[in-house]
Amino acid sequence: MSRVTLKGNNCHTNGVLPTVGAKAPAFELVGADLGPVKLADFAGNNLVLNIFPSVDTPTCALSVRTFNQKAASLEGTKVLNVSRDLPFAQKRFCAAEGIEGVTNGSAFRSSFLKDYGVELVDGPLQGLAARAVVVLDGEGTVKHAQLVGEIADEPDYDAALASIS
Repeated sequence: MSRVTLKGNNCHTNGVLPTVGAKAPAFELVGADLGPVKLADFAGNNLVLNIFPSVDTPTCALSVRTFNQKAASLEGTKVLNVSRDLPFAQKRFCAAEGIEGVTNGSAFRSSFLKDYGVELVDGPLQGLAARAVVVLDGEGTVKHAQLVGEIADEPDYDAALASIS
């Protein structure tokens, strides 16, 4: 269990992020077409997992925009946005913002949040994801992991992108 805050108030996750050097847990999320989005789909590419509570909040929306700008154009790198938002909301947001360089994956019927230790178990966002970034190499090994201490804060984009070699 990890502790984070939301506007200074303590919240806890169900576990801890995968550690640097570990193999990432396999996952299956729901894509925009309601089909599966799996870790195996990204094999051979660096993968930035941008994990957040909801695309309908300002900081989450900003992280999607920022990773779309900074990481999606890197050769051999893919960005996967993960939240419990329904695929329709994720798709609507990206269409409205003109975001085309990232993939969205909904964890609404997946064990992803539990498996990655980011499910909030208390507080006003209970059941949603804490804010985190996990970067994987092409073999699914964790190169970077950040659980953002204050959910309303942005992740450290530069540190995440620096881990991509």
